[in-house]
Amino acid sequence: MTTTVFSKAHVVDPSRGIDEVGTVIVDGRKIVAAGKAALNQGAPEGAVVIDCAGKAIIPGLIDSRVFIGEPGGEHRETIASASIAAAAGGVTSIVMMPDTDPVIDNVALVEFVLRTAKDTASVNIFPAAAITKGLDGREMTEFGLLREAGAVAFTDGRHTIGNSLVMRRALTYARDFGGVIAHETQDADLASAGVMNEGLYASWLGLAGIPREAESIPLERDLALARLTRGAYHAAKISTAMAANAVSRAKADGANVTAGVAIHNLSLNENDVGEYRTFFRLTPPLRAEEDRLAMIEAVKDGTVDIIVSSHDPQDVDTKRLPFSDAAAGAIGLETLLSAALRLYHNGDVPLLRLVEVLSTAPAKLFGLPGGTLKPGAIADLALVDLDEPWIVSESGLRSRSKNTCFEGARLQGKVLQTMVSGRTVFSI
Repeated sequence: MTTTVFSKAHVVDPSRGIDEVGTVIVDGRKIVAAGKAALNQGAPEGAVVIDCAGKAIIPGLIDSRVFIGEPGGEHRETIASASIAAAAGGVTSIVMMPDTDPVIDNVALVEFVLRTAKDTASVNIFPAAAITKGLDGREMTEFGLLREAGAVAFTDGRHTIGNSLVMRRALTYARDFGGVIAHETQDADLASAGVMNEGLYASWLGLAGIPREAESIPLERDLALARLTRGAYHAAKISTAMAANAVSRAKADGANVTAGVAIHNLSLNENDVGEYRTFFRLTPPLRAEEDRLAMIEAVKDGTVDIIVSSHDPQDVDTKRLPFSDAAAGAIGLETLLSAALRLYHNGDVPLLRLVEVLSTAPAKLFGLPGGTLKPGAIADLALVDLDEPWIVSESGLRSRSKNTCFEGARLQGKVLQTMVSGRTVFSI
């Protein structure tokens, strides 16, 4: 490995509160200098010098909610293909959901993911293990053994645990093993056959709706149990003002609670469903514009701690169907940063805060390396042109599946180079 000097870059490092013009020096696997103080250090002999004037360097993104087909659904996405897509989007670390076939609910499957990632992935892959065996919401998995094997969090992925006693026990045991329970809340009975946000627009389309209460009622239960157990609870994907208010109250009460939001619920609303566009069938569904604005405010004020892509590849057979029959989910690794930068360009969220919720905060939340440009840290970083416009096209996507919500969208901000442990894994 050589020494690389990124000269005169716009350095953004939320871990140190830095947003300034400076130089970043990478030697081998580690960062040796980053910021204004390194501007006049000069380049070591033999170093590769990159003039980054007008470009930004940020810590590599950490996407903590990524669904991958492997094992069992390799036709949708493999660990290798997901890592290629991630690198192109400036994502250097992925937390992989346990929704595979078989489910990641035992030590052998955690070891399989880590082994496969080591052999085939170009970015860091961290497995999350299932809370319950088979994701059936009843029998808990072996938290201690799974944590020891390398699971960084516990979640039932797309599934919501209906049994309150199981959730209480999960929070208690995860607390004892230093783990986080990440839970996606949707009341199955209230959601019923709903396929989009409940409201006037759903009525016009003749589609069954999912009320906001389907998200907030199980969330309120979980927050109460988090207070009771003092366990670390993460509301994996919230989408409504109602849910944000609940999380804010729990935090004010001193509960060990965090929350995430999918980029789609910050960038799009229910009107984007248009005339039954199945790529916009998501979980949670795209909500009303007032909910979208409330989620942006929640990111800005700290109620929401992280932004995720909720990357969920689906193939043609499951998406090109009538809206009510189509599978929920969209890919998002490659567009996560550019879509998030909309919030920066239109003045909704400061750049430092945006990078924090995409990188520094998820690293801290799940105890992962990365999320920082401080000297001595592993060199996981992205070089970005914050202003470069580009159009998302299916042919340009590296993910094995193409079910993006941003097909044809004009985005501003493009990743030019991604580095993982000092090694360039993507460059234009």
